[in-house]
This record gives sequence, structure tokens and C-alpha cells, in this order.
Amino acid sequence: MENRTTVFYVDDNPKSSRLLTSVLEECGFRVITKNDPIEALALCKRTYFDLALLDYEMPVMSGSKLAQEIKYLVPDVPVVLISGRSSLPTTELAFVDAHFGFGTVLDDLLWTMRILVQPKLVMQNHRPDQRAMTQWADST
Repeated sequence: MENRTTVFYVDDNPKSSRLLTSVLEECGFRVITKNDPIEALALCKRTYFDLALLDYEMPVMSGSKLAQEIKYLVPDVPVVLISGRSSLPTTELAFVDAHFGFGTVLDDLLWTMRILVQPKLVMQNHRPDQRAMTQWADST
């Protein structure tokens, strides 16, 4: 069984999608990518993933609306929203666990993604294991 974190990444820009997917895979994540939010919503109903990474500005359905739909389907899955804006209205972040906008440092995004899935990794061991926590911290 593969022990990598699976990221469900939805971005309507194919170039951005390819670039960030490549970076995430280099950093040890398994990435499932979709460029259409409607197709993504259909796929997330039948696909397991540990974290959703969503672009904010997409045609047909915004990333915040897709976040809401994903939270209804899989409430325990963390959702990270990325955008070209430095801030978004609070109403757009209601179903989002973290938002990264203009000026974000890649390391901050990666660190947050790892932290958001960390509780799930610890719970797989049924109790917090100091050795597992140390191994995880060393791998980041």
C-alpha cells in the first residue's frame, strides 16, 4: 500500500496545472488532476483523496463553490483554495481550510498541506505515536 498523500487538484489553467502537479509530485504527493470543476465534482464522488487543492477562479463553478460541494460529499477532507488575489471575502472561504493568494511562498503552501493531512496520518495508527510524528517531521 502506497503511503503518499493524495491531492485532488482542480485548476482550469492547463499550464498552471501541469507546473504545480509536477512540483507536488517532486515533493512526494500523489496528484489527481482535473481542469473542469464539473468533471472534478463527478470524479470526487468515486475517488479517494486526502486533500483537495482548488483554484478559485474557474468558469462554470468557482473554487469556493466546488469546496462547498466537496465538503458535503467528504466533510473530513481538508480543502485548500489558491487564487491570484491577495485576499477573498470571508463568505468565499466558509468551506475552505486554508487560502493562499498572490505572493504566497511555495514552501508555505506545501507545509500547510502536510499539516492539514497530518491528523489523519496519526489517527491511522489509532493513537499518537511520537516516533511516527518525528518521522513525519523529518520528512517535511
